[in-house]
Formats: sequence, structure tokens, C-alpha cells
Amino acid sequence: MSLTRFEPAHPRLQRSELAVPGSQPVLFQKALDGEADYVFLDLEDAVAPADKEPARKTVISGLLDHDWKARGKTIAVRVNGIDTHYMYRDVVDVVEQAGHRLDTVLVPKVGVPADVYLVDALLTQIETARRIPHRIGIEVLIETALGMANVEAIAQASRRLEAMHFGVADFAASLHARTVSIGGLNPDYPGDQWHGALVRMVTACRAYGLRAIDGPYGDFKDPDGFRAAARRAAALGYEGKWAIHPSQVPLANEVFTPPAAEVERARRILLALDEAARAGRGAAQLDGRMIDAASARMAQNIVAIAAAIAARTAGTPALATTRA
Repeated sequence: MSLTRFEPAHPRLQRSELAVPGSQPVLFQKALDGEADYVFLDLEDAVAPADKEPARKTVISGLLDHDWKARGKTIAVRVNGIDTHYMYRDVVDVVEQAGHRLDTVLVPKVGVPADVYLVDALLTQIETARRIPHRIGIEVLIETALGMANVEAIAQASRRLEAMHFGVADFAASLHARTVSIGGLNPDYPGDQWHGALVRMVTACRAYGLRAIDGPYGDFKDPDGFRAAARRAAALGYEGKWAIHPSQVPLANEVFTPPAAEVERARRILLALDEAARAGRGAAQLDGRMIDAASARMAQNIVAIAAAIAARTAGTPALATTRA
């Protein structure tokens, strides 16, 4: 194990991530009542240019009027990209007026580390000026060729950075890739054409202590396709997936919740290795298979996720440590 180690970012349960247009406040209560772990109120792609400024006010009201944290939600706002004239007002107005109710800011189309630094600097100044009692996290969308080319550097851009999200639709457009649906597979490609990008991003996330979240699956009337995409991402180490429609939330929760048998086996692995350690052995056998320290690390991941899910179900704070 290298002596260089990046501590994990603030841990959050993020199996399902519901996108809610900031211009449609009627949907806020439904999102609050739903089963999504994470909700982001969107000021970017889901809002028409003429509605950007009114939506900003609506989002501020949505943060203030609803107690998202009491319902076990992580609440975020996706601001507009830094290449627009909306972005600075999104950050300043939302955080000045409702930052004390906000968990993270989701920044789209991040291409270089300086994009993250800009948002970090704004948040730092506003938090100090407004005496916001907690540090607001940053999450970024990797959805351009430039962003993917710089993904390792972006992952190190800020101590506020918590997670990266794979934005497959804009990424496909940036590559000029032929795609048949957002997040779906192209039958002309022998496999999953997003595999390489997904692997590169999750590797950067895990190297630098960040969560990796898979992006949208556009056809919300295709639950089997959604499940298949989510399972591919989960197999690679992703912690959750976007839901662009409420019907996708239970599918994401299903895929990213470890099965009870898997959790039980993980606990047995930890117990067996603990007994082996007390006996002076570094490895053990369980069900006819050798297990060792690497088995323990994988088992600990599963047990931690199961504990977080149980705590959310019980309505208690599950994940409380923060990266320094």
C-alpha cells in the first residue's frame, strides 16, 4: 500500500439521484416525499433560457420552504456552466440566501481544475460573509472530452470536491459519438461504448477519495435498460445513478443496495478474519475459499453501505465524518 493516500470525501448515501427542474416547484414536494437518496434542483439544462432567473428564485424558495435534511435527503443545486452569464448569480444568490440549507453544488461541464477552483473561491467567500455553519460540498459533471482528458487533475482540484458524475449525453455529443439513446447501447458497437470512460472516471474518483455516480438513462419507459446500465456501473464501483423520472428511483435503489445475502457474507468475512487475527493468522478460509486483507476491505465497503441504508430508513444520520 502506498504511503500516499487521499482521505475519502464527506460520505453520503447516493444510490438514486433525482433531477428536478428548478422551474417546476410543483415537483419539489413530490421529490421530498419520494425515495431518492439525493435530489438536485436544476437550473441548467432542464430550464429554458427565459426561465433561468425566475427559476433561481423558485429554487431558493424550495430550499427554504422544505426540510430536505429531516427527510433524509442530500439536497443540491445544479448551477449553470461557468461559460454562461447565469453561473455567478446562481452561486451568489442561492448560497447567500439559502446556503445554510444546501449540501452540495453540482457544477456542469467541468473541463479543467480551474473551473472547480472558481466555484470553491465563491463558496468560501460567501460562507465567510454569511457565517454559514457548514462547508458546502462541490460535485462535478464530467461530460466533455476535455473534462475526461483532465479527469485525474480535476479530481484533485478542491478539498470541497466530493463526487464526479458521468454526463453521458453531452459526453456523446462532445465525442461526436453515434448513440441511439441517452445512456443506452449502440448495437453497432461490440459491447458498451461508455465502458472506457466509466472506468477512467471511477478510477480517478477512487484514487482521490471521491464518490463516482453514473448519469442518466434517457428512456424512462425502459426499466430493463435502466437496470442493465445501472448494473454495469455498479460492477465497476459506482455508488449510484441519476433518475430523470421518479419511476427510475426504485430501480436505482434496487441495483445499488447490496442484497441481504451479500451483506451477511461480508459480515461473516470480517468475523472470520477477526478470529484469524486473534489466532495470529493473516488469512482465513470461509466456505472453502481463501480470504485475506483485500477481502476485508471489500467486505467493509458492503457493510458500510448497508449501515447507511439502514440508518436512512430509520431516519437517523448515517454518515457523519468529513474529509479535513
